[in-house]
Amino acid sequence: MTLRRVAPYAFVEAPLDRAENLRDDSAALARLWAGGRALVIDAEGRARATTAGALLAPPAAELAEGPGDALFLGLRGEEGWFALREEALADGPAGTADAADTAATDEAAAARIDLRSAAATWPDFEATAFAQARAVLHWRARHRFCGACGGPLAFRRAGWLGHCAACDLEHYPRTDPAVIVAVSDGERLLLGRGPGWAPRRYSVLAGFVEPGESLEQTVVREVFEESSVRVLGCGYLGSQPWPFPSSLMLGFEAEAAPDVPHCPSDELEDARWFSRDEVGAALRGETDPDGLLLSPTISISRWLIERWHARA
Repeated sequence: MTLRRVAPYAFVEAPLDRAENLRDDSAALARLWAGGRALVIDAEGRARATTAGALLAPPAAELAEGPGDALFLGLRGEEGWFALREEALADGPAGTADAADTAATDEAAAARIDLRSAAATWPDFEATAFAQARAVLHWRARHRFCGACGGPLAFRRAGWLGHCAACDLEHYPRTDPAVIVAVSDGERLLLGRGPGWAPRRYSVLAGFVEPGESLEQTVVREVFEESSVRVLGCGYLGSQPWPFPSSLMLGFEAEAAPDVPHCPSDELEDARWFSRDEVGAALRGETDPDGLLLSPTISISRWLIERWHARA
């Protein structure tokens, strides 16, 4: 397949109209289900796909008579889009075994695709919808009980709210903010590599925001904690949902002192400065067998690197 992406990185272009006002409207959701489509996500977070790796989003009504416990993703024009767990087709409230048997065609069962692979090949809309579905269904699968009293949660508002009948608390999908930073000393770009990464793979530095901390404070702290490099100033550039499983990456550029990097913690196994020529060669795929490899194009990290190189 040929990638058809408008945005410089995945999951930010052509989102659904989430139509939050319809989440409590059971009649509207039933109508949308009857003419809508559904993504089916398995326990590993993979979506149903054709044997060629394309999205397989069957008519929702072929999967079950009504939306039941399915997640309402939103509207594409007048068409409703939903997502549901694959196991729910057999025994969950979103469907019945008979409905599952009807919908489980040979093509539907032929393949599954993970989100990273889909983001590299699918059009913007499909990859963005998959990211939304995967993130919320992952939250639901791991938040089946109330964190306050331990009571079971019942999901309401078309899958977007977990209600505890025991203590009446409401639980909403969680997103973890994280900064991701192109750090430069004016001439070079600071890149690091994590334990277990592919050989020679480096990326910009990143880290999660802590409670009571501003984004700018997070940039300074995380860069120093991971590389011992002192940030002198920073600015925000853009963001990317990163549902692996539930992050929001907040992209920054930062000016730093030309400190010698070293990694005092186990978060990175190496951090170093790279010249504009080294980064440019990697972006063009011209590195030698021992040269630098960069983040894939689906990620905001790659965009930050490309942006720095273009401005260096």
